[in-house]
Amino acid sequence: MSAKKLTFADAYAQEVTFVWRSLRRMGVPARNVEDACQETFVVAHRKYAEFEVLSDGSLRGWLFAIAMRVAADYRKRAHVRREVFADEPIDVPNSERATAAVAEKQARALLDGILDGLDEEKRAVFVLFELQQLPMSEVATIVGCPVATAYSRLQAARERVAEAIARIQAAEGRR
Repeated sequence: MSAKKLTFADAYAQEVTFVWRSLRRMGVPARNVEDACQETFVVAHRKYAEFEVLSDGSLRGWLFAIAMRVAADYRKRAHVRREVFADEPIDVPNSERATAAVAEKQARALLDGILDGLDEEKRAVFVLFELQQLPMSEVATIVGCPVATAYSRLQAARERVAEAIARIQAAEGRR
């Protein structure tokens, strides 16, 4: 964190996208990501003064640690699906956009399924490095391990992801 004290509102504005993406990739269902993101920042707001005083770590790492706990809670709990009612009818997309949207949704679901197969440590490193594109030194700081261990976890996660993709391709007869 910089020498200038960052207000909580500024911290939120700066990191909300990172937290949202992290929660989504840590297994929070799409319908619950907004709630989980809000919950993450509620916890962060309550403890923000402690972070300012006690922590010499990064804001992003601190928020990711909170988000990991929130994501784990969401995966453990059985949530009642909430319906969202719209005031206006949904636009019917043209077929080209609809096809692209379906393909993107399927790819995201496939990635989420593969990520669900990773343990927490490998998943966190994979998400931070490959999807959030953070430098490995920052990833290691966030997950609280040496850089060499983070690289080891990344390698293991990459192998598991590649194996899962190969299994899926074989099942679909693409080989």
